[in-house]
Amino acid sequence: MKLLLTSAGISNKAIYNTLTELLGKPIAEANALFIPTAIYPIPDSAEIIRKVICGSIGDPFCELGWKSLGILELTSLLSIKQELWLPKLNETDALLVGGGDCQYLCYWMQKSGLAELLPSLLQKTVYVGLSAGSMIMTQFGTTYGHHTLPPETSKSLGFVDFAIHPHLDHEMFPENSLDHLEKLASSIAVPSYAIDDQTAIKVTNGNIEVISEGHWKLFN
Repeated sequence: MKLLLTSAGISNKAIYNTLTELLGKPIAEANALFIPTAIYPIPDSAEIIRKVICGSIGDPFCELGWKSLGILELTSLLSIKQELWLPKLNETDALLVGGGDCQYLCYWMQKSGLAELLPSLLQKTVYVGLSAGSMIMTQFGTTYGHHTLPPETSKSLGFVDFAIHPHLDHEMFPENSLDHLEKLASSIAVPSYAIDDQTAIKVTNGNIEVISEGHWKLFN
Protein backbone atom coordinates (compact mmCIF):
# COMPACT_ATOMS: atom_id res chain seq x y z
CA MET A 1 0.00 0.00 0.00
CA LYS A 2 1.34 3.40 -1.02
CA LEU A 3 -0.21 6.43 0.68
CA LEU A 4 0.77 10.09 0.67
CA LEU A 5 -1.53 11.77 3.18
CA THR A 6 -1.21 15.55 2.93
CA SER A 7 -2.79 18.45 4.74
CA ALA A 8 -3.09 20.73 1.72
CA GLY A 9 -1.56 19.07 -1.33
CA ILE A 10 1.91 19.03 -2.84
CA SER A 11 2.96 22.17 -1.01
CA ASN A 12 6.78 21.94 -1.07
CA LYS A 13 9.78 20.25 -2.63
CA ALA A 14 10.06 17.52 0.01
CA ILE A 15 6.47 16.36 -0.55
CA TYR A 16 6.90 16.67 -4.32
CA ASN A 17 10.02 14.48 -4.24
CA THR A 18 8.22 11.92 -2.08
CA LEU A 19 5.38 11.74 -4.59
CA THR A 20 7.75 11.10 -7.50
CA GLU A 21 9.55 8.47 -5.43
CA LEU A 22 6.26 6.67 -4.74
CA LEU A 23 5.26 6.89 -8.40
CA GLY A 24 8.61 5.54 -9.54
CA LYS A 25 8.55 7.97 -12.45
CA PRO A 26 8.31 11.73 -13.14
CA ILE A 27 4.88 13.30 -12.68
CA ALA A 28 4.94 14.28 -16.36
CA GLU A 29 4.88 10.54 -17.21
CA ALA A 30 2.14 9.61 -14.72
CA ASN A 31 -1.64 9.39 -15.14
CA ALA A 32 -3.92 10.66 -12.36
CA LEU A 33 -7.59 10.53 -11.43
CA PHE A 34 -9.11 13.21 -9.19
CA ILE A 35 -11.97 12.38 -6.79
CA PRO A 36 -13.86 15.62 -5.90
CA THR A 37 -16.74 13.93 -4.03
CA ALA A 38 -15.91 15.18 -0.52
CA ILE A 39 -16.27 18.81 -1.62
CA TYR A 40 -20.01 18.63 -2.43
CA PRO A 41 -21.31 19.19 1.14
CA ILE A 42 -19.40 22.49 1.32
CA PRO A 43 -21.00 25.80 0.24
CA ASP A 44 -20.00 26.90 -3.27
CA SER A 45 -18.69 23.40 -3.94
CA ALA A 46 -18.85 23.59 -7.76
CA GLU A 47 -16.61 26.66 -7.82
CA ILE A 48 -14.19 25.10 -5.32
CA ILE A 49 -13.91 21.96 -7.46
CA ARG A 50 -13.21 24.08 -10.53
CA LYS A 51 -10.48 25.97 -8.71
CA VAL A 52 -8.85 22.78 -7.37
CA ILE A 53 -8.74 21.29 -10.87
CA CYS A 54 -7.38 24.51 -12.39
CA GLY A 55 -4.88 24.99 -9.57
CA SER A 56 -6.17 28.47 -8.71
CA ILE A 57 -6.84 27.63 -5.05
CA GLY A 58 -4.52 26.17 -2.42
CA ASP A 59 -1.33 24.27 -3.12
CA PRO A 60 -0.61 22.23 -6.28
CA PHE A 61 -2.63 19.03 -6.51
CA CYS A 62 -4.41 18.44 -9.82
CA GLU A 63 -2.34 21.03 -11.68
CA LEU A 64 1.05 19.39 -11.24
CA GLY A 65 1.80 18.64 -14.89
CA TRP A 66 0.37 15.10 -14.98
CA LYS A 67 0.58 13.21 -18.26
CA SER A 68 -3.20 12.94 -18.04
CA LEU A 69 -5.82 13.95 -15.49
CA GLY A 70 -9.33 12.50 -15.28
CA ILE A 71 -12.26 12.86 -12.88
CA LEU A 72 -13.64 9.90 -10.93
CA GLU A 73 -16.97 10.96 -9.44
CA LEU A 74 -18.01 8.38 -6.84
CA THR A 75 -21.68 9.39 -6.67
CA SER A 76 -22.16 8.38 -10.32
CA LEU A 77 -20.48 4.98 -10.27
CA LEU A 78 -23.50 2.97 -9.09
CA SER A 79 -25.43 3.98 -12.21
CA ILE A 80 -22.59 3.25 -14.66
CA LYS A 81 -21.45 -0.17 -15.82
CA GLN A 82 -18.17 -1.05 -14.12
CA GLU A 83 -16.60 -1.92 -17.46
CA LEU A 84 -16.65 1.80 -18.33
CA TRP A 85 -14.62 3.05 -15.36
CA LEU A 86 -12.75 0.15 -13.77
CA PRO A 87 -10.16 -0.28 -16.57
CA LYS A 88 -9.24 3.41 -16.34
CA LEU A 89 -8.95 3.13 -12.57
CA ASN A 90 -6.65 0.11 -12.89
CA GLU A 91 -4.43 2.00 -15.34
CA THR A 92 -3.97 5.10 -13.20
CA ASP A 93 -0.72 5.88 -11.40
CA ALA A 94 -2.13 8.26 -8.79
CA LEU A 95 -5.52 8.60 -7.15
CA LEU A 96 -5.97 12.21 -6.00
CA VAL A 97 -8.62 12.37 -3.27
CA GLY A 98 -9.72 15.90 -2.45
CA GLY A 99 -10.74 17.43 0.86
CA GLY A 100 -14.13 18.35 2.27
CA ASP A 101 -16.48 16.22 4.37
CA CYS A 102 -15.00 12.92 5.62
CA GLN A 103 -18.36 11.33 6.36
CA TYR A 104 -19.78 12.10 2.92
CA LEU A 105 -16.62 10.86 1.19
CA CYS A 106 -16.45 7.72 3.31
CA TYR A 107 -20.10 6.90 2.53
CA TRP A 108 -19.57 7.14 -1.23
CA MET A 109 -16.25 5.30 -1.09
CA GLN A 110 -18.14 2.37 0.40
CA LYS A 111 -21.36 2.75 -1.61
CA SER A 112 -19.54 2.96 -4.95
CA GLY A 113 -17.45 -0.13 -4.19
CA LEU A 114 -14.15 1.75 -4.41
CA ALA A 115 -13.31 1.07 -0.75
CA GLU A 116 -13.32 -2.69 -1.47
CA LEU A 117 -11.02 -2.20 -4.46
CA LEU A 118 -8.45 -0.06 -2.65
CA PRO A 119 -6.40 -2.84 -0.97
CA SER A 120 -5.50 -4.41 -4.31
CA LEU A 121 -5.45 -1.14 -6.26
CA LEU A 122 -2.95 0.50 -3.90
CA GLN A 123 -0.37 -2.21 -4.47
CA LYS A 124 0.55 -0.28 -7.62
CA THR A 125 -1.38 3.00 -7.50
CA VAL A 126 -0.35 5.86 -5.22
CA TYR A 127 -3.15 7.25 -3.04
CA VAL A 128 -2.65 10.99 -2.58
CA GLY A 129 -5.03 12.49 -0.02
CA LEU A 130 -5.72 16.14 0.74
CA SER A 131 -7.20 17.01 4.15
CA ALA A 132 -10.41 14.91 4.38
CA GLY A 133 -9.07 12.75 1.56
CA SER A 134 -6.20 11.88 3.90
CA MET A 135 -8.24 11.60 7.09
CA ILE A 136 -10.63 8.93 5.78
CA MET A 137 -7.76 6.46 5.40
CA THR A 138 -7.10 6.72 9.16
CA GLN A 139 -9.09 5.91 12.30
CA PHE A 140 -10.64 9.38 12.63
CA GLY A 141 -12.76 11.63 10.43
CA THR A 142 -14.96 14.72 10.69
CA THR A 143 -18.11 16.09 9.06
CA TYR A 144 -19.62 19.45 8.22
CA GLY A 145 -23.08 17.88 8.36
CA HIS A 146 -24.38 19.58 5.19
CA HIS A 147 -25.88 16.33 3.92
CA THR A 148 -28.70 13.90 4.68
CA LEU A 149 -26.68 10.84 5.63
CA PRO A 150 -27.61 9.00 8.84
CA PRO A 151 -25.57 10.30 11.82
CA GLU A 152 -24.11 6.84 12.43
CA THR A 153 -22.48 6.74 8.97
CA SER A 154 -18.75 6.07 9.27
CA LYS A 155 -16.36 8.99 9.01
CA SER A 156 -13.23 6.96 8.19
CA LEU A 157 -12.19 3.70 6.55
CA GLY A 158 -9.44 2.72 9.01
CA PHE A 159 -6.75 1.59 6.57
CA VAL A 160 -4.02 2.79 8.95
CA ASP A 161 -3.83 2.69 12.76
CA PHE A 162 -3.48 6.38 13.50
CA ALA A 163 -5.34 9.67 13.14
CA ILE A 164 -4.45 12.82 11.20
CA HIS A 165 -5.45 16.37 12.16
CA PRO A 166 -4.59 18.60 9.18
CA HIS A 167 -4.19 22.39 8.88
CA LEU A 168 -2.37 22.76 12.19
CA ASP A 169 -2.31 26.43 13.31
CA HIS A 170 -3.95 27.61 10.06
CA GLU A 171 -5.40 31.12 10.32
CA MET A 172 -8.65 30.01 8.67
CA PHE A 173 -9.20 27.26 11.26
CA PRO A 174 -8.80 28.69 14.78
CA GLU A 175 -9.97 25.38 16.25
CA ASN A 176 -6.82 23.78 14.85
CA SER A 177 -4.46 25.27 17.39
CA LEU A 178 -1.94 22.87 18.90
CA ASP A 179 -3.62 23.05 22.32
CA HIS A 180 -7.04 22.25 20.90
CA LEU A 181 -5.75 19.37 18.77
CA GLU A 182 -3.90 17.94 21.77
CA LYS A 183 -7.18 17.81 23.69
CA LEU A 184 -8.90 16.19 20.71
CA ALA A 185 -6.09 13.64 20.35
CA SER A 186 -6.44 12.66 24.01
CA SER A 187 -9.97 11.44 23.25
CA ILE A 188 -8.86 9.16 20.39
CA ALA A 189 -7.60 5.66 21.15
CA VAL A 190 -4.82 5.67 18.51
CA PRO A 191 -1.77 7.88 17.94
CA SER A 192 -2.58 11.25 16.32
CA TYR A 193 -0.49 13.36 13.98
CA ALA A 194 -1.21 17.08 13.99
CA ILE A 195 0.25 18.37 10.71
CA ASP A 196 0.42 21.78 9.09
CA ASP A 197 0.04 22.52 5.38
CA GLN A 198 3.76 21.96 4.75
CA THR A 199 3.60 18.40 6.10
CA ALA A 200 2.49 14.99 4.84
CA ILE A 201 2.51 11.40 6.09
CA LYS A 202 4.00 8.74 3.83
CA VAL A 203 2.83 5.15 4.41
CA THR A 204 4.36 2.26 2.50
CA ASN A 205 3.58 -1.31 3.51
CA GLY A 206 3.00 -0.32 7.12
CA ASN A 207 6.04 1.95 7.42
CA ILE A 208 5.19 5.51 8.48
CA GLU A 209 7.34 8.53 7.67
CA VAL A 210 6.63 12.22 8.27
CA ILE A 211 7.61 14.46 5.34
CA SER A 212 7.77 18.08 6.42
CA GLU A 213 9.13 21.53 5.70
CA GLY A 214 6.80 22.93 8.35
CA HIS A 215 5.74 21.77 11.79
CA TRP A 216 3.88 18.82 13.21
CA LYS A 217 3.43 16.87 16.42
CA LEU A 218 2.70 13.26 17.29
CA PHE A 219 0.35 12.61 20.22
CA ASN A 220 0.56 9.02 21.51
